Amino acid sequence: MKKILLTLIAALGLVAGAHASGGDTVHWDKAPGRTNDLPSLQNGAKLFVNYCLNCHSAAFQRYNRLKDIGLSEQQIKDNLLFGDAKVGETMKAAIDPKEAKEWFGGNPPDLTLITRSRSGHGGTGADYVYTYLRTYYRDPAKATGWNNLVFPNVGMPHALWELQGVREPVFEKMMSHGHETQVFKGWKQVSPGTMTPQQYDQAVGDLVAYLEWMGEPAANSRVRVGVWVLVFLALFTVIAWRLNAAFWRNVK
Repeated sequence: MKKILLTLIAALGLVAGAHASGGDTVHWDKAPGRTNDLPSLQNGAKLFVNYCLNCHSAAFQRYNRLKDIGLSEQQIKDNLLFGDAKVGETMKAAIDPKEAKEWFGGNPPDLTLITRSRSGHGGTGADYVYTYLRTYYRDPAKATGWNNLVFPNVGMPHALWELQGVREPVFEKMMSHGHETQVFKGWKQVSPGTMTPQQYDQAVGDLVAYLEWMGEPAANSRVRVGVWVLVFLALFTVIAWRLNAAFWRNVK
């Protein structure tokens, strides 16, 4: 319980930092929502292990839980385990926390509950992460060489830049209440990535779906059970109603 509270506090602290620096002025795009799509979740798990787990842990998620999204234990061992990690262990980051603090100014937060902790007036936590991973741009003034529209001055570099390529935001100057402001209008592609923009959005959607599933792996099962419970209650209500009518039919 203590570890869960610390994770939530750290994640919420980062959200507050984003809002304080202006991140709440950027519209959050709607995440596709594919937590019932097993191929999407499997691809998201692969992206998470290859691009996120280097720095971010998922301390409350075990590798063998990936069997719930259709992967066999052998597939997990062959494709998603690196180093000396065991299939029954939790997903721990490869980076040394001391090195992370030196490089990024702080230890990267655990991502197990990231989509559950990032919701706000702009949308759900999944919407936030989906938009965040698609609004990175080159910024030579930053130590990492990257910045983000949703989280200005973010310390995290763009882990997926090889897939997305390099982009620059396009702003338009406008007057508001007597002051000149810049309004985001779109993107300029500086150099292409290994994916097209559509493919990249699809990949990020898969990754966010996996993060959303990881935050509550039992959610889909709970919904399915809930539907059957409601069906049972509806049938039982009809049966009880008819039995009651038959019992009182001859009673005057």
